[in-house]
Amino acid sequence: MVDLDLAYTSAAELARRVAAGQLSPVEVVANALARIEQVNPTLNCCCTAYGDQALADARQAADAVARGERLGPLHGVPVAVKDTTPERGRRTTLGSYTHEHWVPEHDARIVTALRRAGAIVVAKTTSPEFAHTLVTDSPLWGATRNPWDPTRTPGGSSGGSAAAVASGCVPLAEGSDMGGSVRIPAAWTGLVGLKPGLGRIPMDVLPGNFDLLSHHGPLARTVDDARLFLAATQGPDDADILSVTTPLDLSAPVRGDVRGMRLGLSVDLGCWAVDPAVEACVLAAADAWRGAGAVVESVEVGLGPWAEELWSELWAVFMAAYYGHLVDEFGDRMDPGVLRLIRVGNGLSAAHVKRLEIARTTVWRKVAAVLADHDALVCPTMATGPWPARAADRPTAAPPDDGRYHSPDMTAVFNLVSPCPVVSVPAGVDADGLPVGVQIVGRRWREDTVLRVARALELARPWAARRPPL
Repeated sequence: MVDLDLAYTSAAELARRVAAGQLSPVEVVANALARIEQVNPTLNCCCTAYGDQALADARQAADAVARGERLGPLHGVPVAVKDTTPERGRRTTLGSYTHEHWVPEHDARIVTALRRAGAIVVAKTTSPEFAHTLVTDSPLWGATRNPWDPTRTPGGSSGGSAAAVASGCVPLAEGSDMGGSVRIPAAWTGLVGLKPGLGRIPMDVLPGNFDLLSHHGPLARTVDDARLFLAATQGPDDADILSVTTPLDLSAPVRGDVRGMRLGLSVDLGCWAVDPAVEACVLAAADAWRGAGAVVESVEVGLGPWAEELWSELWAVFMAAYYGHLVDEFGDRMDPGVLRLIRVGNGLSAAHVKRLEIARTTVWRKVAAVLADHDALVCPTMATGPWPARAADRPTAAPPDDGRYHSPDMTAVFNLVSPCPVVSVPAGVDADGLPVGVQIVGRRWREDTVLRVARALELARPWAARRPPL
């Protein structure tokens, strides 16, 4: 029998009650495993659950409490890890037949950090192949479904992690974000999803250590749980040469005081076609910040489709460089979208890729102009509601020729300014009753600021008590 109240208790509260001896880690982990067993046949959010090992880890955590040992900030809290993040001795498939039987010999640095904080990894969450797209539907594992409407996708590529958190399997899950892969599913499942500034959470899961698009980040139901995750996993660490050397003080719960702060508001970033229901939610969020004492004013960002196309070409190069060598052996079992990206990436010259940095600099200058006199930029996370669950059912009709950019995600452009942290938080629901997210983009490595703005909205328009109809 699943205790739903326990399943939807925040990570911060679970850790507090465990440390006080009011709740056993064994009870918490057993409940998480039972919830996974209950919802996974519908959602396909977890490709592996670690029942026996997780319970053994929980018993050790309970013994540590009984002995009065010093406890980490996530002691006894069940978490899930994305199927693109290596764990020693545990199969990690990257959502692909190419890695169907890969068992890493080491833990990713973020896994080590979570365990050091006392968290207990209970499951591996589904991902599209190589985390390449915004619909979580892989050749190996099939489609993952949205807890709010199982005919829809939770988004991707961290869709399994989002579905697991939104459905009460775990209070926290790890995701990765190269073009919105934490923020997209956060928006479409009603969660908090943070892309920290580049290197805030050290990343050592890629073949190369000099990637300028990729981030680890948390999916959580509350802003303070996201803060706890970040506090536990931030660097520095020599595992990532680009990790930020000065950590933030994240020891206290997030304040929500935004009085006197200046927020720049852009509904379309200059070109996106945004669903009216999404726009209404974002404008309501702006009103809530005004009511909390912030100055919110419309700004012109001036981005165009060229910015999204720039990211797409960089992403194609990423795919070609890291996974192109697998096509000869596995091409007939790889996602057609991955194959297309690899073909594009292989067709771009080194000089062309270098010229992309010039266009990327233009993106930064436009964003920097807004942030020069605003504490943050706010905009929609997704321009539309969730797409169908299966990649094959994605919209294929040509977009209208109306001079607007018709793409659901408004996230990838902010991976082009990767030192800037971005958090997606719930802003309401659309005409179908499905979650809508708003993005908060901060100055370089000021995760504390974006979390503070997010917390103000959470206080003004609470969302954590909402549960999907599962």
